[in-house]
Amino acid sequence: MKKYLAEMVGTFVLIFGGVGSAVFAGEKIGFLGVAFAFGIALLAMVYAIGPISGCHINPAVTAGMLLSQKIKPTDAAGYVIAQIIGAVMASGLILLIAMGSPGSHGLGLVSNGYGLHSPGQYSLPAAFATEVTLTMFLVITVLGSTDVKAPVGFAGIAIGFVLVSIHLVGIPITNASVNPARSIATAVFAGGWALQQLWLFIVAPLLGAAIAAGIYRLIRIPSEVITTREAERALPMEERERTKGPKAA
Repeated sequence: MKKYLAEMVGTFVLIFGGVGSAVFAGEKIGFLGVAFAFGIALLAMVYAIGPISGCHINPAVTAGMLLSQKIKPTDAAGYVIAQIIGAVMASGLILLIAMGSPGSHGLGLVSNGYGLHSPGQYSLPAAFATEVTLTMFLVITVLGSTDVKAPVGFAGIAIGFVLVSIHLVGIPITNASVNPARSIATAVFAGGWALQQLWLFIVAPLLGAAIAAGIYRLIRIPSEVITTREAERALPMEERERTKGPKAA
């Protein structure tokens, strides 16, 4: 249960930090500030809960990991449930705090949308293409930076900064989802049009994750496979090397 709890906590931090920055300080920090709030929150969580759960904190990332056979289906289901719970809790707390201000607009202005509810009034096809493409970027980065051949200790930096880039592109178009848990959590409290348009921000990120998993499978250079016979021959040699002890200087 610890890994599920870690996913819930990590998603809570991501949503509270990212969506909270848009709700409480969006007018002052602008798109750039909100984008960095999401990226920094994710970067921090990679190092904080990564050793426990792998720090997916996004159902699309979990889907990409599942399709890449890096997580079991039962664990993937538990991750997604935990992520949605964490996101809803964070959005609920944001709304509760926002209600303390007489000028609060709730979560309607930060919910993901297209058409009249897009910040730039982008159409449904434009929003769909954006969410698929940007999610693909995120999942490919996660798969690559966490690969066994990737430099150790740098995954958080790569993933955090790609999320900043994604939000800089996506906020003017859809308010940047690339995370079904984030979209569900804000739509639940905004209601109305946000719930009606929610389907896009579930389907498009999951499609983007599937495309990313397929592309990464094609471009990844697999680790060298050693046959059982070669491994058996190597073991006695390794044992002899170890029994020799350190060589004299």
